[in-house]
Amino acid sequence: MQRQTIKSASRSTGKRVGRGGKRGTTSGGGTKGQKGRAGASVRPGFRGGDNRIWQLFPKQRGATKKHGSKRVHRKHRRYQVIADKPAVINVAALNVFAKGDSVTLATLKERRLVSGSAKAAKILGTGEVKVGVTVEGVDVSTSAREKITAAGGTVA
Repeated sequence: MQRQTIKSASRSTGKRVGRGGKRGTTSGGGTKGQKGRAGASVRPGFRGGDNRIWQLFPKQRGATKKHGSKRVHRKHRRYQVIADKPAVINVAALNVFAKGDSVTLATLKERRLVSGSAKAAKILGTGEVKVGVTVEGVDVSTSAREKITAAGGTVA
């Protein structure tokens, strides 16, 4: 029967610094001070009790979370009151109606001249209208009113 020997596996341990030996007493840790102590670290942005660098700059104008501030943040400006504005169409778009038809917000939505979610509409005077229509319950600009009445229509 053959004898087997058991060899011990080599165990490498981390270098123990600061305990004498070839590296000396400080062992690369510098001399004294906060960063020369065991387990010491300095947080990023810490300036020895002084103000952080980003606190030295002035605050920028704009939105604030203070009470009573009505200002809208730059990122939300496009969502302001756009939904409450009336849908705008030009007077030339009324040519899709027949002579004597009634133009209301509902009929404008049916013909898809304004979006279905519009709560109000306004007719502007760009273009020419060729049919006489009756406009009811829709805002009309002065120039559009003149063109509609000139074509034989009425504005209620």
